[in-house]
Amino acid sequence: MTNKEKYRLLCEQETSIPIFSQAWWLDAVAGDGWDVVMAKKGDQVIGALPYVVKRKFGFTLLTQPSLTQTLGPWIKPTQKSYPKKLSHEKDVLGELADRLPKCDHYRHNWHCDLQNWLPFYWRGFEQTTRYTYRLLLSSDEDRLWKDLQQNIRGDIRKARERENVSVREGSLEEFLGLNKMVFQRQNRSLPYTSESVARIHEAASARNAKDCLVAEGPDGKLHAGAYIVRSGDTAYYLMGGGDPELRNSGATSLVLWEAILRQPETVDVFDFEGSMIEPIERFFRGFGAVQTPYFCVSRSNSKLFKLLNIFRSLRN
Repeated sequence: MTNKEKYRLLCEQETSIPIFSQAWWLDAVAGDGWDVVMAKKGDQVIGALPYVVKRKFGFTLLTQPSLTQTLGPWIKPTQKSYPKKLSHEKDVLGELADRLPKCDHYRHNWHCDLQNWLPFYWRGFEQTTRYTYRLLLSSDEDRLWKDLQQNIRGDIRKARERENVSVREGSLEEFLGLNKMVFQRQNRSLPYTSESVARIHEAASARNAKDCLVAEGPDGKLHAGAYIVRSGDTAYYLMGGGDPELRNSGATSLVLWEAILRQPETVDVFDFEGSMIEPIERFFRGFGAVQTPYFCVSRSNSKLFKLLNIFRSLRN
């Protein structure tokens, strides 16, 4: 049995593996282009590190695919005391790092639950701190409403009461139409293909792990959309979209508010997936979400690749 076959079985058993590290997710976004290294104790898998292999300009890169916010190590949860937990993490993370295949460059955003990257630091990796925003969900809708900033509440009221916008489950085609408008307005091309989104949609639908929501006006025009995926106790705001001509209707706030309220009782956290872009950060913060750090861990093993990265950063 290959590592990938063992990992597929592991993902079926371990609900603690984040959605973006699940085998079915990697199949959808990377096809056959992913693999995994594992740490074991006897026959038991106690850690895993999936990765995607890309080859670009003659370089071999271990990276993560588009629409995949985080990848990186997973460690099987334990009930050890804190000192023993750190020792355990040291052993598991060290083994995973040592088992990675040779490459010119490694770069992963790690899930925010994993805050110990020291074993990778000791092996020459570097780290940049990034931020997501996570909202702890409550069964008390009034409490969630009160935690919204005033401008977000105002947008929701405006969309509902003045614009008569309502939110419904939309088709993937409807959502993608709204999603593409965001990039067209910025004169940017889509960083992913419609085919990859369709594969995610099919796989997530089969697992009841998605919401594809659109905000619709009384004239049938679509104002905004939100695509949510979930696994375990966490839901993630994967993609958004909106008609730039209707961007002042408040529908973007409304569709996200509805997405939050529609999560099943098993979901405790709504992750906005963060942004380092100031206006987007301000918008997510307005929902009462908590700023949460996560690590971007990288290492360049090629001097030429390092020089090219330096040159690119100077040009930008």
